[in-house]
Amino acid sequence: MCKILNFADFADFFRRLFRLHKILCNFAGFYEKMTMKSKIERYVVAAVAATLGLSASAQTKSEFRDSVQIDEVEVVAHSAQQRRNNVQIGAETIDVEELTKMPSLFGEKDLIRSLQLLPGVKSESDISTGYQVRGGTSSQNLVFFDEAPVYNVGHAMGLFSPFNEDVIQSGTLYKGLIPPRLGGATSSILDVNGREGSHDRFQGHFGIGLLLARGEIEAPLGKDKGSFLVAARRSYIDLFFKPIKKYRNNDLNFYDINARLDYRPNAQNRLTLSLFTGRDNIGVEDLLGMKWGNKNATLRWMYSSKHDVYSTLSLIYSNFDTDMSYDGAGMSQAFKGFIRQGGLKENIHIDRPHHRWDIGVQSLLIDLKSGEQTIQAEYYAREKRRGWTNDAWIGDVWSPRESLSISFGLRANLFSVLGGSPYYDIDADGNITKVYDYGSKEFVKTYFNLEPRVSMNWLMNEQWSMKLGYSRTAQHIQAVRSQAVSTPIDRYTFTSNIFKPLLADQVSLGFFWLKDDKTYDASAEIYYKDLKNVLDYKDGLDATSQIEMERILLAGKGRAYGLELMARKNAGRLQGWLSYTLSWSKNKIEGINDNEWYTAGNDRRHDITLVGIFKLNKRWTLTGTWNFNTGQALTAPNSMYKLMDGTTFFYYNERNSYRMPAYHRLDLSAAYTKKMKKTTQSWSFDIFNVYNHFNPFMVIFEQDDTRSNGIKATQYSLLGIVPSVSFSLNF
Repeated sequence: MCKILNFADFADFFRRLFRLHKILCNFAGFYEKMTMKSKIERYVVAAVAATLGLSASAQTKSEFRDSVQIDEVEVVAHSAQQRRNNVQIGAETIDVEELTKMPSLFGEKDLIRSLQLLPGVKSESDISTGYQVRGGTSSQNLVFFDEAPVYNVGHAMGLFSPFNEDVIQSGTLYKGLIPPRLGGATSSILDVNGREGSHDRFQGHFGIGLLLARGEIEAPLGKDKGSFLVAARRSYIDLFFKPIKKYRNNDLNFYDINARLDYRPNAQNRLTLSLFTGRDNIGVEDLLGMKWGNKNATLRWMYSSKHDVYSTLSLIYSNFDTDMSYDGAGMSQAFKGFIRQGGLKENIHIDRPHHRWDIGVQSLLIDLKSGEQTIQAEYYAREKRRGWTNDAWIGDVWSPRESLSISFGLRANLFSVLGGSPYYDIDADGNITKVYDYGSKEFVKTYFNLEPRVSMNWLMNEQWSMKLGYSRTAQHIQAVRSQAVSTPIDRYTFTSNIFKPLLADQVSLGFFWLKDDKTYDASAEIYYKDLKNVLDYKDGLDATSQIEMERILLAGKGRAYGLELMARKNAGRLQGWLSYTLSWSKNKIEGINDNEWYTAGNDRRHDITLVGIFKLNKRWTLTGTWNFNTGQALTAPNSMYKLMDGTTFFYYNERNSYRMPAYHRLDLSAAYTKKMKKTTQSWSFDIFNVYNHFNPFMVIFEQDDTRSNGIKATQYSLLGIVPSVSFSLNF
């Protein structure tokens, strides 16, 4: 994504500039040189938020390589013109300013929930920050924060996003063409970039909502040498329970901390350290305990040569872990798991006339514990996997003429399954027939995949453009769920000697229209995705059936296809959009559903979203969102059998042949902002689920002898109407 400087007095000038030169950007975050047709050379601040992270108030003066300075500028990160001109089909740039206006749950603005308002993106449930993109499951998405992967993106079982809005500079969701420099997911990649601290003065932010509080401070490090930023959030609902003796020993809290340090020794070099940690704690006396969280670190060295070559070397570390225990009703058990990654990534960006090249390599070591289970201190089992992934890529954005841009690239992935834990041969009944004990330095099996990525954007005239794209992606880490929503205790599996990497081939075609004055735009996209090596549970089994994942899962193929429509109003006091998605998602796996195609558990046929943002005056902004989608697919019993001893069995005929009731919800928000001499005060009044519709969270089937088939379905819901208020202060 490219941030374009919008000089208020020269808007028309820069509009022409954008058309003529498409605004050259480099994701390494350095200033770039552009030559005008009038042969006047000027430096324009244009940077991809992937690493630079300039905010609208980041600095009032910018020093360029030729020591030219300009006055205060406003960074515009999102525009209708960008959506039309972006060569990458299926890329959605998140407007952080727009994010702050969206209705929120418990007064906390949420990047992930805002994503769920986009076409082709569906929420798993009311309380889940898990999302499904273009017929894929949430585990087929991958989220990066400053280049480090983040797993299970949710606090409080999914009520809140793990990302503090105070530290977010930008985010881009790639649901069509994924750039060659990114990989590891077959459905979508969300690339979130943190903000750097202020280079001008000490400043900060404080906010408090219904369930949590947050704070942030930032300041420069010497004159033009760098900056730092520290931000934290913590929920405090558990503090209300402390005075009550009955609940005093219970835990119910989460926290996250972000820290960023930027240092610029000279105009050509820059060092950045980004740290993130988040943790959830749930405990009920000595009965139940659940803990999970992420720890991420990214150290980057960015170098800019005098020949428009930009290098970014990154040292990356990521650790997601989960720990659950239960002790009650005569049963004691514990479950643990983790995903740890660490390695190096190097990307070189080269700007040339009509070309923007990206060339890079990456090497990561991955440790995955899919499960460590203890029952009654007598049974102990563990499955651990290790892998080494090496990637190389090359990509180019070529603009042979003003009306045509072509993005093409190739990513090569070499994934080696490493020893150090047992591997198996499994027969058709799921029995282990042979055990292999490889040493920790031995290679079990190696997979090689080429992932071509191509996208084209043809500007047919001043209003219309057409985009066409194809991409192949490979994924080695998957969470396979028997339930409809993601949870912190989901089990993850790995490419192994038996499981091959999940592969997805997607083609997309889109048409985009932009009104002459940029006040309205519309788009229509169709896509088809073919999947290989899709995993699903065998009939009657789930994550707890066996510790060895290869014994309870089967692999097959899948397909997803659909249509996405969107219309936006971009100017005036009333702005917003209306979107509609029509989609199908199906799987076919030998040994499941009589070897026939069946509806995937994440299939949603219809999805409608309406968003309205009304600026009442300089201080008040009113926002409303309404969402409707077809109910989640589920497997229901067709009949029930009772044995002579009274034991009851349900008979299931076809997988996912039934659906939960349709989902729909209206949210409203009123935001008040008052700017003072040195501070800005903001209030947000939100109503979640205005008409108190209890949407289905799960459906449980039980025996009921009063019914003809002896089966009763009971729907369980979580949240009705939830009003909330939050306050924030910028200083």
